[in-house]
Amino acid sequence: MATSAALTPGSHSRNGFRFSDEENGDYNEHHSDQASSVVGSVANEDLEAQKAFYSKTEKRKAKRSLMSNDQGEDDYLLAESRQPLWRKVPIASSLINPYRIVIITRLIILVFFFHLRITTPVHDALALWIISIVCEIWLAFSWLVDQLPKWFPITRETYLERLSLRFEHEGEPNLLAPVDIFVTTADPLKEPPIITANTVLSVLSVDYPVEKVSCYVSDDSASMLLFYTLSETAEFARIWVPFCNKYNIEPRAPEFYFSQKLDYLEDKVHPTFVKDRRAMKREYEEFKVKINELVAKAQKKPEEGWVMQDGNPWPGNNIDDHPGMIQVCLGSAGALDKEGKELARLVYVSREKRPSYQHHSKAGAMNALVRVSAVLSNAPFALNLDCDQYINNSKVLREAMCFLMDPQLGKKFCYVQFPRRFYGVDCNDRYANHNTVFFDINMKCFDGIQGPVYVGSGCVFNRQALYGCKPPSEERPKMKSCCWPSCCSCCSSTSDDDETDQELEDFKEEEELPFMSLKSLEKRFGQSPVFIASALMEDGGLPKGTNTRLLIKEAVHVISCDYEEKTKWGKEIGWFYGSVTEILTGFNMHCRGWKSVYCMPKKAAFKGSAPINLSDRLHQVLQWALGSTEIIFSGYCPLWYGYSGKLKWLQRLAYTNSIVYPLTSIPLLIYCTIPAICLLTGKFIIPTLSNLASIWLMALFISIILTCVLELRWSGVSIQDWWRNEQFWVIGGVSAHLFAVFQGLLKVAGVHTKFSVRAKSANDTAFGQLYLFKWTTLLIPPTTLVILNMLGIVAGISDAINNGYDSWGPFFGKLFFSLWVIVHLYPFLKGLMGRQNRTPTIVVLWSILVAIVFSMIWVRIDIFLPKKTGPALKQCGIRC
Repeated sequence: MATSAALTPGSHSRNGFRFSDEENGDYNEHHSDQASSVVGSVANEDLEAQKAFYSKTEKRKAKRSLMSNDQGEDDYLLAESRQPLWRKVPIASSLINPYRIVIITRLIILVFFFHLRITTPVHDALALWIISIVCEIWLAFSWLVDQLPKWFPITRETYLERLSLRFEHEGEPNLLAPVDIFVTTADPLKEPPIITANTVLSVLSVDYPVEKVSCYVSDDSASMLLFYTLSETAEFARIWVPFCNKYNIEPRAPEFYFSQKLDYLEDKVHPTFVKDRRAMKREYEEFKVKINELVAKAQKKPEEGWVMQDGNPWPGNNIDDHPGMIQVCLGSAGALDKEGKELARLVYVSREKRPSYQHHSKAGAMNALVRVSAVLSNAPFALNLDCDQYINNSKVLREAMCFLMDPQLGKKFCYVQFPRRFYGVDCNDRYANHNTVFFDINMKCFDGIQGPVYVGSGCVFNRQALYGCKPPSEERPKMKSCCWPSCCSCCSSTSDDDETDQELEDFKEEEELPFMSLKSLEKRFGQSPVFIASALMEDGGLPKGTNTRLLIKEAVHVISCDYEEKTKWGKEIGWFYGSVTEILTGFNMHCRGWKSVYCMPKKAAFKGSAPINLSDRLHQVLQWALGSTEIIFSGYCPLWYGYSGKLKWLQRLAYTNSIVYPLTSIPLLIYCTIPAICLLTGKFIIPTLSNLASIWLMALFISIILTCVLELRWSGVSIQDWWRNEQFWVIGGVSAHLFAVFQGLLKVAGVHTKFSVRAKSANDTAFGQLYLFKWTTLLIPPTTLVILNMLGIVAGISDAINNGYDSWGPFFGKLFFSLWVIVHLYPFLKGLMGRQNRTPTIVVLWSILVAIVFSMIWVRIDIFLPKKTGPALKQCGIRC
């Protein structure tokens, strides 16, 4: 098979491409017409003449008002289109100011508390006392780093009607900016193809001009299963997209639309809706059967390898050694829906892989999509999604364009980040899958500084920011549409080499980028004149005179293994390498001076799958923490990187907290072990408290409670979500975060760990996997902590009983800290031993514990046992 041509999926083949030659319109529409009004006057006549004339004047005014209604409406729409597309909504001062005051008060109390702790050592437990002091100082510092960026939380509102009034006019070309959408997948057996198909269908039916949308699906496993799944998805889209547009349904992923437990007839008035919905549901069920059939066939690979429907061998039979593959499933001639309307472009991409090359996992796949899309469509903005993350709000692209197409600040935004929301999570959110505190509190606070961090998906990027450009300054002149009129065979030749060199000099002066010649550009972007020409087009689009027939060959070239060698890809351009998480990409954009935006529409923009059982959730947290640990030991750590840039110090603190948090696992694990040691040894880390010490300790607890209450008050987060987050912070801290630190140290030493793709579930309604037990070494540290603290409680009760009344006071202090550990680990215990619709095993465990305690108490107070101490009893006679 020739890799420079499109693949042919048998009966689903497409012949060629169809690209629009229209230039992108200017985003700032200027209107010169202004509304005018005419004020009439009445001559000053005698009273009788005025009365006679009055009624005639009123009739004329009434006629004139009727005639000017249309013009008045146009004036109103014109004025409305000139209004801002979005606005900041700061948190009310009555909500945020008390929160700030309590933070300052808590900080002052902490200073006095640590002064008291350090000046009153515990001599009989000096080692424990020193260790506890170090742990408490680290945890307090961690709280401070987390708290300071929360000083300026904001929210934002968008005005979609104004966006439409400004850029969409009936009978005129649509001026909304094109968007390239990237969907990444790595293993179709772990990531069900039906879920990927639903994500793609939600993209193809998004509420946005179809000629402005291009969807690129990256298949990093070179799977023929996914290839044919996309072919079937393209066919189903011909009937699904018109159905969505006709009835304006939400969400536009059929699996989740048909499974939602809502009144689907609400707000539906079309008489044929019920009939069409039933027919569409049957069509979707038939579509699922086809996909299931493909999955069943893919379970067992033939010895001779996979063969396509046209008889040719599948190029990706060897996952680690195959050529690059590109197939346009939709977007070529004849790609119309059943109503004869154009469909959005859909492209299958599988980058070349060879054993001797480093491919950089997801980041490498994303950079390949950036280059392919730049060659084929080159939209100025790009949205990236995971394969299990469907578009839940069909207007999400319009939400993003309210910021990115803003005439004043849009060019300074590097990306618009949406919160991640999940489906298939149990109602109690036992393992804090929603991560509500981070997405509904921390990200709002980051947005008030320099913008939210990039969380890996659900983000619309400015393509120029991905290319390593700096944000435009106020006096910056506009970049030319194309500085390369004769750069390659795909562009028409209109100038000589001298003119080209002069244009490069002009480009250097305008952009202030560190390249001056074609050779410098090739060292930066790679050996592709077509890609370089597209990269220099600030507003996107293909260069004039582009020969579209040669684009596929060039697109295959830019996804070859050796294309990124000796270039800036992964270092200054595109998604950054060096970590399994993608936070570095946004961090470097902020260091260059860009700002980002956090957009939280009322209806969730996207929804993705979440790990159901405890083991999968811990492995997910381990991957995130490992990525942060890799950054700590790299040159990109925010503690020492980017000081020559424009990163604000509060934003640096936010990134520092987002990256160094795994290190907190070590003092957290030690501090959770100390209560058990104190109960087992009879020692304590706190001396006998004086009245002043008791006051400071109570003040500290009160300030902690007030901080939490006021934070929940201004953020709107429920106390249940906050408590689940606190519990899983401890669970993840003593397990996944701890392992991430040691794995990061091993990586520094040259021992690399392999990343594994998390298995996604295609069924979001069943919670059978919630109680599925999968043993992993991540379970050992928290299990050990639970056992130690339970044994400590038993030993502490026994010791308190043996030593009398005076020992109960210190015992309750130790018991409080031990119970604090066990209560925080309770979801872990429930996931470790609980069963659905049965009495959780933890109840049995606690029953045994209580039985042991009462047995020991009974042994102690049994009157029939002889006493070891006390006066000797002698039998006395008559003279006693």
